[in-house]
Amino acid sequence: MTDLEKDRFRISIPQATIDDLKARLRDTRWPADIDESDDYYGTSQAYMKELVDYWANEFDWRAAEKSLNEWDNYRVTIDGSPIHFIRKEGKGPNRIPLIMTHGWPWSYREWTKVIGPLTDPAAHGGDPADAFDVIVPSLSGFAFSTPTNRPDMNFWKISELWHKLMTEHLGYEKYAAAGSDYGALVTGQLGHKYADELYGVWLSHRIHLDIFQGDRAWDITGGAKVPEGVPDSLRAEIVEAQQRFSSHVAVHILDNQNLAYGLADSPVGMLSWILRRWTKWSESNGDVESVFPREHLITNATIWWVTNSITSSIRSYVNANRYPWKPSHDRTPIIEAPAGITFLGYENPPGVSTEQRAQHFLDDPREKSWYNPVYLKAHEHGGHFTAWENPEAVIEDIRATFRPLRPKR
Repeated sequence: MTDLEKDRFRISIPQATIDDLKARLRDTRWPADIDESDDYYGTSQAYMKELVDYWANEFDWRAAEKSLNEWDNYRVTIDGSPIHFIRKEGKGPNRIPLIMTHGWPWSYREWTKVIGPLTDPAAHGGDPADAFDVIVPSLSGFAFSTPTNRPDMNFWKISELWHKLMTEHLGYEKYAAAGSDYGALVTGQLGHKYADELYGVWLSHRIHLDIFQGDRAWDITGGAKVPEGVPDSLRAEIVEAQQRFSSHVAVHILDNQNLAYGLADSPVGMLSWILRRWTKWSESNGDVESVFPREHLITNATIWWVTNSITSSIRSYVNANRYPWKPSHDRTPIIEAPAGITFLGYENPPGVSTEQRAQHFLDDPREKSWYNPVYLKAHEHGGHFTAWENPEAVIEDIRATFRPLRPKR
């Protein structure tokens, strides 16, 4: 293991940056809204004003910063790009390293509920034989992994940085990888290109590595229409599922820079864009604070703002299209590393129950060409922010995925 003391990183945002943020919040020019309480068009202005008032007048960044610095933070430069990560060493006789990659608009903090039980199982009612050394980076171009110093960053290029971080910088000969959302693409690429150097991968989203390619890369349906004759209830499920993710993918790919000008200049604009995703993608039933405490939401929003990372983060979508993924081999499954996959109920495909979810996956010939599943489990509770919304499921499934894959002692 490399001596990490030289890579220690302390989060310390200049007071002038915080003062500027507060001034911008207080000077917000609100849109002329004909209905301030209706969220049909997006987050209601009434709620936004309440949240922004909290951000400007009650939220204590210094207290949040102190809490962030209680983790062991590090920052290194790999291939010219800074990479921030937190690391916690495991306690157990046969621990293995595990790199965990978040998504958009997450931060590394959405993994923090599972780090303790994964690193020290015995202290959380588990078996110490299941211990991991956990490494959680901020995606390149996100939060404190900025600036990327390159405009072309995307998931398969991030995977190259991660592999060098784990093998060259941290000195691990073999490691495990976990990922959710955009991080599932990074992790999937590791499991594709570097399968021989991984114990395996765990995913909470099975997203194919060619997702943002083709003539309709901006359309998550690929141009598919709702089939004729389906029951009204199923039609409603299909439409709702498509609407949940369509807007941000389309804009991030088709109008990336134009959106970025507004989000980089207005903290309220930035908050409204990412807040809508936290609300719609989580199992919140429209009440985002039932999933994410207000302090958590605004800490994340402040991290996005003070690092000026919104532009490079959303560019990761268009760059997956502009610089297409190319396979490193022609074997199947494409992702050869043994894979554990967790399914949460709020993200069940339309018409598929939680009880049917794992078999639905196994029956799909496309999935057989992509994955080498060694563990599958579906859980009723939870939405898109998997490790935050259902940490117990993630802990259980990661332990179970890698238990038979660990080196024999």
